[in-house]
Amino acid sequence: MGCKIKKYTLKNTCNQAAFRDGMRDGIPIGLGYFAVSFSLGIAAKNAGLTPFQGFLASFLCNASAGEYAGFTLIAAGAAYVELAVVTWITNARYLLMSCAMSQRLDPDMPGYHRFLMAFHITDELFGIAIARPGCLNPYYSYGAVLMAAPCWAFGTALGVAAGSLLPLRLVSAFSVALYGMFLAVIIPAARKDRVIAALIICCFAASFCAAYLPVFSGMSGGTRTILLTLVLSTAAALLFPKEEESKNA
Repeated sequence: MGCKIKKYTLKNTCNQAAFRDGMRDGIPIGLGYFAVSFSLGIAAKNAGLTPFQGFLASFLCNASAGEYAGFTLIAAGAAYVELAVVTWITNARYLLMSCAMSQRLDPDMPGYHRFLMAFHITDELFGIAIARPGCLNPYYSYGAVLMAAPCWAFGTALGVAAGSLLPLRLVSAFSVALYGMFLAVIIPAARKDRVIAALIICCFAASFCAAYLPVFSGMSGGTRTILLTLVLSTAAALLFPKEEESKNA
């Protein structure tokens, strides 16, 4: 009996330490989230959302690109199916992150821990979690989420509120920050791989042309995005397949 109590106490202490580490590492991420989500809130305001709706959207969807695509489709009056498909495609990379994290989890970890960790996967939270040695402790992720998620949700709500108060020129200037964030995502990858750089240019050109071609111009922006994503990603996978890392090991 004494051994079980000692083991439980040790495990509880480890969980508390991991939780504190997560809170510490989540603070700078939360500050960055607040700045980006403020600009995202302005996009939500332009789509007609209230501060509470913006807060709820960011609370339930921890993905800047996915939310921005969703707000754009809402502003364009797109159908629910388009909204769901575009959001799924935009956030598809999180499926790969979930698979990577699942390989680092304790096989005996309860399912509710896996669900909560998967729900709160973002690029930054995944990066700090996967960098820790050994099996991933869910309480580390919980600590980081506790610091980051509220900043993301409240930043969006404040952005929506500020969009109603700030001058139109200043609101437009804040909206540019979102495009800067997207550039920060694609430029490093383009500099490392010429194929990716060429594909990015092709994507820009195809998106521009599709907006004016008779066959595609009548479609909504969401439908064009889905078609272009499927066609270009399939072509890239067939023409430039990536070798599995296990073969190179």
